[in-house]
Amino acid sequence: MTARTPAAPPPPPTPSRAERIGDAALDLLVERGMRGLTHRAVDERAGLPQGSTSNHARTRQALLETAVRRLVEREAGVLTPDEMPSPSGGADALLDALSLALHRYLTDHRGLLVSRYELALEATRRPELRSFFDSAGAAFHGPLIAMMTDAGSPAPERHALSLIAWCEGLMFSCAAGSFHSSVPSRAELRTGFAELLRGMLGE
Repeated sequence: MTARTPAAPPPPPTPSRAERIGDAALDLLVERGMRGLTHRAVDERAGLPQGSTSNHARTRQALLETAVRRLVEREAGVLTPDEMPSPSGGADALLDALSLALHRYLTDHRGLLVSRYELALEATRRPELRSFFDSAGAAFHGPLIAMMTDAGSPAPERHALSLIAWCEGLMFSCAAGSFHSSVPSRAELRTGFAELLRGMLGE
């Protein structure tokens, strides 16, 4: 009997217009900063007819919200659902997941970090964007608090905040700060997380 040739994987889905606009906006933020993010520039970068971005996001605020929304979508894909730690895995599973996600950010997704910093700084000057930015980012807080609870934290919300602050500081230092030329290995990141959790969990 002749063996069947394995079927080719399906092609990736074609990005929607909203996704193309969001991706182009994030790229422009990385390359040109906030002042380079215009409706016309997004049209050109996304390869869309002139006026397409204005039809999708008529105001500057709407364009910024589109960028934030796409940033959240792409950041959610840094760690796939099947890579999320199992509650039964305890602290070891949490260490594996956190170090993997952080290492991917620093090696494969630096552009996402830079665009996030641009949007976060702009949010300090735009109260309406601040509210939208904070609401979008809060989607990541709940799962981390749940992970800390499963790992045995006596103060999961406070410990989740400490972990987020440590991650944010490390990511900024390695993506845009004084350590931008040296990325810690995944093993080094895991060790750092282990030291933090040891102090939090008393293990």
